[in-house]
Amino acid sequence: MFRGIFETTIDAKGRTSLPAKFREVLVETFGDERFFVTNSAPVGLGGDQFTSGLLLFPYNGWLRFEEGLLNNTDLTSGEKNSVMRRIIAPAVECTADKLGRILVPPHLRKSAALEREIVFVGQMTKAEIWSLSEYEKVSVQDLKNFPTNSPVLANLGL
Repeated sequence: MFRGIFETTIDAKGRTSLPAKFREVLVETFGDERFFVTNSAPVGLGGDQFTSGLLLFPYNGWLRFEEGLLNNTDLTSGEKNSVMRRIIAPAVECTADKLGRILVPPHLRKSAALEREIVFVGQMTKAEIWSLSEYEKVSVQDLKNFPTNSPVLANLGL
C-alpha cells in the first residue's frame, strides 16, 4: 500500500523522482511498474474555492477504475461526463526511468499548479501529487473536515 508523505521537487521540464517506497509498492504489491497519472477530483477549500492535485493509480487499479466508471449507473450523465473530461481524458500511462524519475506532462502540471516544490501523499491503493503550497491548504481543510466523535473511527481503533 502507498503510505507516507514525501516532499521533493519538479523541474521546468516536468521531471521529478517517484519516491523509492512508491516504486517498490508498484512492483511488490501491485505487480507492475506501470501506472497512470491524472487530475484528482476537486477539493473544496470553503466558499467557492477549490483546488486539486494529481492522482497516481497502479496500472491495474486504473483499469478497474475505468471499468467501474463505465458500468456506473449512480452518476448522472452530466456527472459522468465531468469525470470523463476531468479524470479520464487527461490520464497518461507512465513508468519511472532507471533513476526513478517520471515525467509529468505540461497539461497535468498546469492543472495541479506544480511548479517547484511538490509532495507525494500515500493513499493506500493510490497516491496523490500536490504542489506543496496547495497541499498545505488542503491539510488545513482536512482539519476542519476531520470526523470528531465518530463511532466508525472508534471501532477502527482511532
